[in-house]
Amino acid sequence: MLSTTLPEDLRSDVEILWDYNQMHQDIRPVDVGIGLGSHDLGVATYTADLYRQRMFPLIVFTGANAPTTIERFPRGEAVHYREHALELGVPASSILIEPKATNTGDNIDFTRALLSEQGLLESITSVMLISRPYQQRRSYAICRKRWPEVDVICASLPLPLDDYIASIGDVDRVINMLVGDTQRIWVYPAKGWAVDLDVPDVVHRAYARLVDAGFTSRLLAE
Repeated sequence: MLSTTLPEDLRSDVEILWDYNQMHQDIRPVDVGIGLGSHDLGVATYTADLYRQRMFPLIVFTGANAPTTIERFPRGEAVHYREHALELGVPASSILIEPKATNTGDNIDFTRALLSEQGLLESITSVMLISRPYQQRRSYAICRKRWPEVDVICASLPLPLDDYIASIGDVDRVINMLVGDTQRIWVYPAKGWAVDLDVPDVVHRAYARLVDAGFTSRLLAE
């Protein structure tokens, strides 16, 4: 049985990465909300919540499948996100789907292409990326690199760490994802995929300790 309890000897380091990977930006109205596909249906839930709060008039759900989502979302992440948002009362006319992206760079590039096809791109000056909590900083850095013309802010379903782990149902999976996303903050700029962002020493140290503890399944070769 998978554990949903965060071990106390890991808590401090996990909390450091959890806090760092969120941008803590003020939520404000933008031209379009972009729900980034993943295994986490909370992304679609919060996107629908923000739509009802009139934070944006249009939603783009973007995502095909990854190995971690094919069983949960067999018709594709964006398709399932759309269906969930419709169940929550978002009108179909306010949702576009981009069903081919398999990574965050694709999410951004393919969303831009979709908006261009719809004749909307030139009117978009601001976007909100709605993602898993620990995906915010990486998504922000990628968007600033690949779509520098827009003002971008990031948002996630506002859950405390322990509640988020419980919602996912697997503490090891959450820690591995946190460690992997943190590493991508410096790996992606080196590959030309994202802008450089500051990584404080305290974050590097927490990351290194969690790697030493064996949370390496999401690491990239550097």
